[in-house]
Amino acid sequence: MPNANRDPIKIELLKNALTAIADEMAVTMVRTARSLPIKEALDFSTGLLNADGALIAQGLCLPLHMGSFPPTMKCILADYKDDILPGDVFATNDPYLGGGTHLPDIYIFVPIFMSDTLIGFAATIGHHTDIGGRVAGGNACDNTEIYQEGVRIPPLKIAKEGQLDEMFLKLMRANVRVPQKVLGDIMASIAACRRGESGLQALADRYGVAALRASTLDLIDYAEELTRAELLELPDGQWEFEDFLDDDGFQENPIRISATLMKTNDELTVDFRGTDPQVKGSINMPFSFTVSCVYACIRSVMDPSIPNNEGFFRPITVIAEPGSFVHCTHPAPVAARGLGASRVTDCVWGALAQMLPDKVFACCVQGDYGVTIAGYTDDGAPFVSLEFLFSGWGGRPDKDGIDGLSSLAVNYSNTPVEILEVEQPLRIERYQFRADTGGAGKFRGAVGLEREYRLVEANEAVLQVRGDRHKFGPFGLNGGKAGANASHLLNPDSDSPSVPPGKFMMTLKKGESFRAQLAGGGGWGHPFERDPASVLDDVLNEKVSLECALEEYGVAIDSVRMAVNEEETMRLRKAACA
Repeated sequence: MPNANRDPIKIELLKNALTAIADEMAVTMVRTARSLPIKEALDFSTGLLNADGALIAQGLCLPLHMGSFPPTMKCILADYKDDILPGDVFATNDPYLGGGTHLPDIYIFVPIFMSDTLIGFAATIGHHTDIGGRVAGGNACDNTEIYQEGVRIPPLKIAKEGQLDEMFLKLMRANVRVPQKVLGDIMASIAACRRGESGLQALADRYGVAALRASTLDLIDYAEELTRAELLELPDGQWEFEDFLDDDGFQENPIRISATLMKTNDELTVDFRGTDPQVKGSINMPFSFTVSCVYACIRSVMDPSIPNNEGFFRPITVIAEPGSFVHCTHPAPVAARGLGASRVTDCVWGALAQMLPDKVFACCVQGDYGVTIAGYTDDGAPFVSLEFLFSGWGGRPDKDGIDGLSSLAVNYSNTPVEILEVEQPLRIERYQFRADTGGAGKFRGAVGLEREYRLVEANEAVLQVRGDRHKFGPFGLNGGKAGANASHLLNPDSDSPSVPPGKFMMTLKKGESFRAQLAGGGGWGHPFERDPASVLDDVLNEKVSLECALEEYGVAIDSVRMAVNEEETMRLRKAACA
């Protein structure tokens, strides 16, 4: 029941204050991090938890991390509950403990005290450039067990009363390929947590420790009440959706993911039973990450003013069978679990689109492509280039998909070509849209992107690619067509270009190049309902060819005047509908 004594103004001020602190932590990460995945791609998250480990605020970073902090924090509390002191710092990256996702994601927790009273924790998750293991970058999809994937950090105290544990630092230096970047990013994470510490202490000083704790608990309850109230407004029922990953890189069979959405009153359940078993390759999903994916998708269709805290999670239940692809069991490899997350969120959004057909977009092109190029430069320095590539959104119920933008689930940014070329021994030969790849529809899906890398300042490097959507294009909705499939090429401008499989690892020689060609987003609505003027605009912008305009949209365009032939267009569309 709602708290009748709650002060709505105080609650709103507290919500915004906590969110601002978490966002200030994120700014600190960007300003102090050393690696491109964190400082440019923004592959990290920040948050605040109360003394019990409940999430009270999360920064505007990666929605996929929404459910990760609390279960990981519980593992820290279980091991160190009676040994938490001011100045301590805790870390873990174990995907089989708590909310861990994969080894490159290192969690940092800093306890926050007022005098001798523990009032909460500041927390960060950061994707590190390297974590050791058999393949540089820690994201290879051809590992077969967790032990191949890098340094596995159980819940550890890496600083005691302000003094960093030199043994931990030595261990990391000895096991990662680019220790300056990895340790620099760990220091950035700690700095961000210190900013969170000072911010929460300032609130405690202003309101008092007991009053702040009571208010944060009330804020969590308030988030739950708002979430349940909004769920009550949504239709009851059951909706099912399935989608497929191409393969796991070892066998050619597709991997089925099934999501059933069930909503009754103010409770919502997402059931993944029926999903295929976990696979040999390292694209499996730890259950905690699957849960986070569900939270992110549900959050995207809810009122944005609902506080991002643990109260939002309470009305949502996620079910999956242990040993399945979305609930893998030890020692299954999970390094490239981000690919699995792309398809899990696609499935949940597909089910939500049936529940809310006028609110949910067609299939996006998310982080289906991971490209790692690593080795030693001509002067012997180690390098690791790690990127996750996105094409854009699917068509929306009232607008086209947004070209060249990551999905709602991740909030990624691209790495600018100029910065990549300065920091890595690579040259980007092209970075452009792929014409005729966006799914046709009343509202077109985003056109695919392509990015070509050439090795220029190293004799050789390991090229590891985690690609997908080569066999199953991003789905359209409400009569919209699927986006074009992905593809890629080795040495496309040579006399003998080759087409490797979607997931592969090889040695790239100096002067050789790799071109990633991403899929296009799905379309929304029937293509013949699209405004011919919008089709012409796409043709003028070289996103759609004259042939595609005619065949997919039934729009005849005079190639001399570059104007729509309205009579011929009307005839074509009428004939097609007869």
